[in-house]
Amino acid sequence: MSKPAKKLDARAKLLDAAVSVIRSKGYSATTVDALCAAAGVTKGAFFHHFRSKDELAVAAAEHWSQMTGALFTDAPYHDHADPLARVLAYLDFRKTLLQGDLPDFTCLVGTMVQETYETAPAIREACERSITGHAATLEADIEAAMRARCMTPDWTAKSLALHTQAVIQGGFILAKATGAAAIAADSIDHLRRYIEMLFSAPARQSPREPGKETDCETH
Repeated sequence: MSKPAKKLDARAKLLDAAVSVIRSKGYSATTVDALCAAAGVTKGAFFHHFRSKDELAVAAAEHWSQMTGALFTDAPYHDHADPLARVLAYLDFRKTLLQGDLPDFTCLVGTMVQETYETAPAIREACERSITGHAATLEADIEAAMRARCMTPDWTAKSLALHTQAVIQGGFILAKATGAAAIAADSIDHLRRYIEMLFSAPARQSPREPGKETDCETH
């Protein structure tokens, strides 16, 4: 017989509740009482683990990064041999996640930072770490795709990785505005086409010393 699942402690329950409730209601409308009710814990348990809702939000952003990090680490887009194929497959994978109701697929940290970027610096910084940290996981594949195609553009792998997150987060906002995932899926499709065109454009070569042949010129 399998062992019974380990019961979550109050802190873990509150973090999971924060992910669910804040994505559904937004940060400002989420109360400590609502978080405790969703987690099935007392207010005393809440304040035993967190001094305030803001402190829970910072911890929830880190919790979100760990959850999503595990999801993307194990995702199938890493299996492609070609780095550009991995980047494009990453976008395809993001599109497959647009399932269920809006709170089921929209981003916790994207939701929180829109409401707190000016009023709660600690939350803004936690959200920044989460979003930019995820973007950074794409940089190596983008750089490898650039090298494979002898590209020396006036943009960087980091800037393109961050642009993917800007489009995806913007797609979530449009999905909320329209009440449907279709527009977010369209945004990802447009981003995919943009990246395909970006990497199919003629490569720009860096200046070289006279008489010195580059690796790209030998292929």
